[in-house]
Amino acid sequence: MHIITRTRILEAIEAHPDCETNLNGWYRVMKRTRFRNFAELKSSFGTVDKVGHVYVFNVAGNKLRLVAAIHFNRGKVFIRSILTHAKYDEDKWKE
Repeated sequence: MHIITRTRILEAIEAHPDCETNLNGWYRVMKRTRFRNFAELKSSFGTVDKVGHVYVFNVAGNKLRLVAAIHFNRGKVFIRSILTHAKYDEDKWKE
């Protein structure tokens, strides 16, 4: 998958250095795999959920939530935001 943009991963690592391994692991799996649909995505990331038109991944033992728009037909992943669980629960990311 083509991931847009890795900058959000790097910013999250800077803010949460204890999650670096998990964020880099998510990036590597997404980068090297071409998911064709949600079922294939769910088989690799058991904690991913579809929320409206985006996909929410629990990262680092549910410490972070990575919100992404995924276009399976084009092989593109648009990282919308990476939030702490508390910030995610505020629902401002939906705006």
